[in-house]
Amino acid sequence: MKNSTGRVGIGVNAWVWVSPFNRQATSLMATAAAMGFDAFTIPVEDPDLVDIEMILAAQEKHPMRLYVSGAYGPTRDLTHEDSRFRQESLDYIRHLLEICEQLDVKVLAGPAYSATGKRRKLSETERKREWDLAVAGLTIAGKMAEDHGVTMAIEPLNRFETDLVNTAAQAKALISEIDLPSVKMHLDTFHMHIEEKSIYDAIVLAGEDLVYVDTSESDRGTPGKGQVNWSDVARGLKEIGYLGDCIIESFTPECEEIADAAAIWRPLARDQDSLARDGRKFLGRVFA
Repeated sequence: MKNSTGRVGIGVNAWVWVSPFNRQATSLMATAAAMGFDAFTIPVEDPDLVDIEMILAAQEKHPMRLYVSGAYGPTRDLTHEDSRFRQESLDYIRHLLEICEQLDVKVLAGPAYSATGKRRKLSETERKREWDLAVAGLTIAGKMAEDHGVTMAIEPLNRFETDLVNTAAQAKALISEIDLPSVKMHLDTFHMHIEEKSIYDAIVLAGEDLVYVDTSESDRGTPGKGQVNWSDVARGLKEIGYLGDCIIESFTPECEEIADAAAIWRPLARDQDSLARDGRKFLGRVFA
């Protein structure tokens, strides 16, 4: 979503430091603001751990644009063969949308179509069935998002984390089939570095549907210290007139559940503060 500054903003996801996000993690908003970040993403693994009043108080003291991202485990799967788990996923998304509305957050990010880590070789018939389930589930979720004044940003993941939506072209096809103004796109440079022939072309293809960007390095470490073609990222975002925020997303091995899902087996920087601080400085130069 466009911000009012007329430039690309730089944000950070709390997953850089902690998982799951809880009352104590709210203090990270002060840390992020002190580092000069424009935006802060709250990853909600367990909605019951989120303290709305604490977050609003922290935002008033440390003004930043806020986003919410979802975490989709095995039972939060809109393509699951068991309807109980499809409903569990919709119930979870409803909780996330309620949190967004309470925090006046306008974008809910993440791969809401399926469980992260679900990857198998399927027949074309089986794949079509799962695709249709994703379309049906996200159509329901998208209509709920409209009711809460929120846009869902759907994220392609690399082939090792999902077998359903890996590229910008697939995500574009998915949201085109859903055809709701409340269902748009979320791109992550980490996944694009693996799956896309050209990060620039992928961003241009996303175009006006792109409402959320993760600026993650090729090893999920500090932006600028890996192999992502950052000049192509900047060129693509400029080409489409993107004036939203670019969010640093990384993880620490100490965050056991999310580290396992994202295959984080070793530290990715000297420490997490350095990863965030150095990444912000680098991205500030990239998008200057």
